Amino acid sequence: MAASEPIAATRTTTQLLDALRDHSNEPAWGYVDSRYRPVIVGFARRLGLSDSDAEEVSQQTLTEFVSCFRAGKYSRGKGRLSSWILGIAHHLCLKVLRRRSAPTDPRSPAFDQPPDEQTLRLLWARERDRVLLMRAFELLSAESDLDPKTLLAFELYALRAVPAEQAALQCGMTIDQLYVAKSRVSKRLRVVLDDLTRAFEEDA
Repeated sequence: MAASEPIAATRTTTQLLDALRDHSNEPAWGYVDSRYRPVIVGFARRLGLSDSDAEEVSQQTLTEFVSCFRAGKYSRGKGRLSSWILGIAHHLCLKVLRRRSAPTDPRSPAFDQPPDEQTLRLLWARERDRVLLMRAFELLSAESDLDPKTLLAFELYALRAVPAEQAALQCGMTIDQLYVAKSRVSKRLRVVLDDLTRAFEEDA
């Protein structure tokens, strides 16, 4: 991972928006893509889309975002940037669900009863939190002085939900050592995760 990544990862939405006003700033546009694409893909999957459809929706969402932003259609007074992108993604997901449902069962829940706004925001938040947790762990793994075995123990036990006995055996640890490793990484991870979350949702 590039040395500049931790700085970019915690860049606030305000900083990103300022950078995006320069249409030639490719790193800024690339970082918006890396920040939102995995969240959009996961969100679309949670709404029932296939992997391929979720990937297509994420591409279309980001393309529409770029077009609208460059056309001056977004302003901070209209609400959060993340909420705006969520709205685009939701609209495109519903188009896919309706297209898929209409030929066989136009009365299916996906067609007639799309999730309400509260449910949509909950799904988005859950996917955002999952993506941020994984990104925080990647940053911690790349930049910290934690022992690789300690990081592996946390990954297996806390992130992959591998049973404690199996995770400890794989890492050459006792159960108690596994718990200590989890606690140690958790404390360091919380700091990184808080920074990422604050940057992601700074546009409140």
